[in-house]
Amino acid sequence: MSSSSQPLIAIIAGVGPGTGAAVARKFSAAYPVVLMARNPDNYEDLVKEINGNGGKALGISTDVASSDSVKAAMEKVEGEFGEGVGCAAAIFNASGKFVRKPFLELTEDEFMAGYDVSGKGAFLFSRATLPLLLNSVDASKYPPSLIFTGATASFKGGAMMSSFSTGKFALRSLSQSLGREFGPKGVHVAHAVIDGVIDIPRTKEWMQGAGPDAKIRADAIAEAYWNLHVQHRSAFTNEIDIRPYVEKW
Repeated sequence: MSSSSQPLIAIIAGVGPGTGAAVARKFSAAYPVVLMARNPDNYEDLVKEINGNGGKALGISTDVASSDSVKAAMEKVEGEFGEGVGCAAAIFNASGKFVRKPFLELTEDEFMAGYDVSGKGAFLFSRATLPLLLNSVDASKYPPSLIFTGATASFKGGAMMSSFSTGKFALRSLSQSLGREFGPKGVHVAHAVIDGVIDIPRTKEWMQGAGPDAKIRADAIAEAYWNLHVQHRSAFTNEIDIRPYVEKW
């Protein structure tokens, strides 16, 4: 059990200007947050923002596809928050390089780009955070939560999307397996299918003329993740679909 003198933390992997940042802001209202991304530029300003607003945030440059990098990151977490720290929520929002091209033109490295992060990376992140989640089952106000960000490709492999969809299929399968194993132990494992375009600076010019709210707001995704986190253990949702009202599905 996590010591009552130690705060429970939230760990978010894959922090960028969209979903990751919104989730970090949402969970930082309740917990100290650890923000992981390969590029420090993706979290440095957010760390300053959260700390400046009275919260606590720690940014760690992490390659989730590297076991050594994940191990080093978790050592930094323990160094900051103490050995045996408990984790209230761990959110895996990382995604590998997006490659869209004909299958027969794919290189081996391009094919593995999706799986290395969404498959292997999710495994390494889960292996590192589950002990901390289990450590806080008795101490946490809400069931400790492990949440994965999926995509339409998690259940539908589109043409020229074999690299991306293979990784996302693996992520969804891992989530289901972990949910069945760790749900009975008190950890809420959930997979979120993000079925639509997220409204971030990179997609500003996309879907012009599609109508208001045709793209998914990142803060709305964060709200959905928080709602998953606070669910009672008698009514766990293990998978949700998140899509804008105009999306065809």
